[in-house]
Amino acid sequence: MREQLEKLVQEMIDRGILYEDAKREFERVFIQRALARSGGSLLKAAQILGLHRNTMTRKITEYKIKRRGIA
Repeated sequence: MREQLEKLVQEMIDRGILYEDAKREFERVFIQRALARSGGSLLKAAQILGLHRNTMTRKITEYKIKRRGIA
Protein backbone atom coordinates (compact mmCIF):
# COMPACT_ATOMS: atom_id res chain seq x y z
CA MET A 1 0.00 0.00 0.00
CA ARG A 2 2.87 2.37 0.75
CA GLU A 3 4.17 2.08 -2.82
CA GLN A 4 0.72 2.86 -4.23
CA LEU A 5 0.42 5.88 -1.97
CA GLU A 6 3.86 7.16 -2.93
CA LYS A 7 3.02 6.76 -6.63
CA LEU A 8 -0.29 8.59 -6.17
CA VAL A 9 1.36 11.44 -4.28
CA GLN A 10 4.02 11.78 -6.97
CA GLU A 11 1.35 11.93 -9.69
CA MET A 12 -0.54 14.58 -7.74
CA ILE A 13 2.59 16.68 -7.29
CA ASP A 14 3.43 16.29 -10.98
CA ARG A 15 -0.06 17.55 -11.86
CA GLY A 16 0.23 20.53 -9.54
CA ILE A 17 -2.48 19.47 -7.11
CA LEU A 18 -2.23 21.51 -3.93
CA TYR A 19 -1.85 19.87 -0.53
CA GLU A 20 -5.10 21.29 0.87
CA ASP A 21 -7.08 20.09 -2.16
CA ALA A 22 -5.56 16.61 -1.92
CA LYS A 23 -6.18 16.41 1.83
CA ARG A 24 -9.79 17.54 1.46
CA GLU A 25 -10.50 15.01 -1.32
CA PHE A 26 -8.82 12.16 0.57
CA GLU A 27 -10.80 12.91 3.71
CA ARG A 28 -14.07 13.17 1.79
CA VAL A 29 -13.55 9.81 0.05
CA PHE A 30 -12.34 8.15 3.27
CA ILE A 31 -15.51 9.25 5.08
CA GLN A 32 -17.76 8.21 2.18
CA ARG A 33 -16.24 4.71 2.16
CA ALA A 34 -16.66 4.32 5.92
CA LEU A 35 -20.30 5.43 5.67
CA ALA A 36 -20.88 2.94 2.86
CA ARG A 37 -19.29 0.15 4.89
CA SER A 38 -21.43 1.03 7.92
CA GLY A 39 -24.65 1.11 5.90
CA GLY A 40 -24.97 4.84 6.53
CA SER A 41 -24.58 4.60 10.29
CA LEU A 42 -22.82 7.71 11.50
CA LEU A 43 -21.73 6.11 14.77
CA LYS A 44 -20.35 2.96 13.11
CA ALA A 45 -18.53 5.00 10.45
CA ALA A 46 -17.00 7.19 13.16
CA GLN A 47 -15.82 4.06 15.00
CA ILE A 48 -14.32 2.61 11.80
CA LEU A 49 -12.32 5.83 11.31
CA GLY A 50 -11.48 6.37 14.97
CA LEU A 51 -13.30 9.70 15.03
CA HIS A 52 -15.79 11.16 17.48
CA ARG A 53 -19.41 11.17 16.31
CA ASN A 54 -19.51 14.97 16.48
CA THR A 55 -16.43 15.22 14.27
CA MET A 56 -18.08 12.91 11.73
CA THR A 57 -21.20 15.07 11.73
CA ARG A 58 -19.13 18.20 11.17
CA LYS A 59 -17.12 16.60 8.36
CA ILE A 60 -20.23 15.24 6.63
CA THR A 61 -21.74 18.71 6.71
CA GLU A 62 -18.49 20.36 5.61
CA TYR A 63 -18.07 18.06 2.61
CA LYS A 64 -21.82 17.87 1.85
CA ILE A 65 -21.71 14.07 1.98
CA LYS A 66 -24.99 12.22 1.60
CA ARG A 67 -25.50 9.36 4.01
CA ARG A 68 -26.65 6.29 2.11
CA GLY A 69 -28.15 3.08 3.44
CA ILE A 70 -30.34 4.80 5.99
CA ALA A 71 -33.85 3.40 6.36
